[in-house]
Amino acid sequence: MFENVGASVVYYNDGASIGLLIFFAFFWIIFAAAGYVLTSFFLMRIFDKAGVQGKWRAWVPVYNGMIFLKLGDLSPWLLLYAIGAAILLGWIPVIGQLIGLAAFVLTLLAAWRVGLKLQKEAVWLILYFFLSIVWLGIAAFDKSRWNTAIPAAPWAGNGFLGDRTNWDGIPSQVPAGGYPANPATSPAAGYAAPPAPPTGYAPPAAPPAAPPAAAPQPPASPEPPAAPEEPKA
Repeated sequence: MFENVGASVVYYNDGASIGLLIFFAFFWIIFAAAGYVLTSFFLMRIFDKAGVQGKWRAWVPVYNGMIFLKLGDLSPWLLLYAIGAAILLGWIPVIGQLIGLAAFVLTLLAAWRVGLKLQKEAVWLILYFFLSIVWLGIAAFDKSRWNTAIPAAPWAGNGFLGDRTNWDGIPSQVPAGGYPANPATSPAAGYAAPPAPPTGYAPPAAPPAAPPAAAPQPPASPEPPAAPEEPKA
């Protein structure tokens, strides 16, 4: 295609532009598909550690994210709320970005709880923040074991954020016997009374009380001198 501009002719190579666009679109599709396959595979391994029945669950889009939130002690419906809000309000400037940020924060909180159950300290969230797929790969293939005996999440008592669902094939995340106390929030124990002596133990006898000291006796009065004897005749 060309266009006359005064005395000159400007040529537009539309074929090259379309070819470049197709190349980038194809590259993006391949990259997205590879990321989806890796993410689903890593989630399948994590779900298997958590005792989730059915490996197919990790390969269903959206549903696998809901299970990840559930394993992280968050209501799985929060992900659907975020998707619905993005569909309805995502076109509004700023609102759409806030919805996306809220969805990412939810996955970050879930990763924190899932990491704790896989013996990962909170500092591991830095890796998830920047390279979530690397975090998933490490959690999937390390030798950690799933352990739900951790303190309750700070939002456990919140009816909107906390998980209240019971799904077949997905074990409950409440540990048997309830959540252990959180040492960071539980009050410090007060002074404990000394233990009681064992049964049959006789306390030692008290030492006898010393008698009170006697009052000092006054000194004896001196005896008068004897009378002189009379001379004998």
